Amino acid sequence: MSPSSPARAGNPDRIRRAAGAVIGSAVGDALGAPFEFGPAGAFSARFPAAESAGEMRGGGGWDAGEATDDTQMAVLVAESLLERHGLDLPDMFTRFQRWAAADPKDIGLQTEDVLTNGLPWDRAAAHHFRTAQRAAGNGSLMRATTSAVYFARGSDETTMQAARRIAALTHGDPAAWEGTAVFHELVRVALNGADPLAAVPAALAHVHPDHRGRYATVLADDWHPDRATEFNGAVWPCLGSAVWAVRTTTSYEDAVRAAVDLGGDTDTVAAVAGGLAGARYGVDAVPARWTEPLHVPLPGFDGRVLRAPDLVDLARRLAS
Repeated sequence: MSPSSPARAGNPDRIRRAAGAVIGSAVGDALGAPFEFGPAGAFSARFPAAESAGEMRGGGGWDAGEATDDTQMAVLVAESLLERHGLDLPDMFTRFQRWAAADPKDIGLQTEDVLTNGLPWDRAAAHHFRTAQRAAGNGSLMRATTSAVYFARGSDETTMQAARRIAALTHGDPAAWEGTAVFHELVRVALNGADPLAAVPAALAHVHPDHRGRYATVLADDWHPDRATEFNGAVWPCLGSAVWAVRTTTSYEDAVRAAVDLGGDTDTVAAVAGGLAGARYGVDAVPARWTEPLHVPLPGFDGRVLRAPDLVDLARRLAS
């Protein structure tokens, strides 16, 4: 099945948007990976024109079109939700541990510590937070597109609370929970065919008061990533940068290019921007030259490698 024809069951427009979100996030991840921790503007300097050949070039240890831990963990989230028929946190955590034990090419330091510290699923992240006093990285946000699609069938409260619970598996800082919850809600709105950017104020109203101010700042209409006070590997500037990329462009392609061009944690910012832009514009907006080489290895899972048609089918099942 081609990435541009996902609607086999259910509401065709909703499934088109769901496929756009899942594929769009994976493409952003793979496109941004070779530029991670590089300077701003590196992508456009390398590929100054749209539709340049070889944009999905690989590099930095990544093969051309290879998705990173962002998408790998998102697939594990999706498969747990589908196979367990809902949120089974111990099962999800076990899948994460199996993946982490298989020596993936990339894994966040915080996530690795939480998944390998020997503590059970409901204590590992909290222990890390108590010990390190820092746990507001974007590692829960990076994997959230698949769960956002799955829980979009419910209410704003349902999807945001699910996001918090999944985020808390690896991130003990509630700031990470709240950013992931906002992203869930914006995707829910987009899948319903409405403007996710117009939904930002309503989503912020559901954010815990302790964290609402920082998210209101980075999600404001006039905010620019140049004004970030933290590296975009932190959850709130990452989300703010991704929303900025969608807000200041008019297509999936331009949104992802803008996200990668910010530099820094390019794979994750582009994965988040790509998930939101894909939900907004639909899978047909994702360029075929980016989906054709896309592939998602799953370390620890019998050598499985998912490609674009597999991700489209995954999205259809999540949304149906």
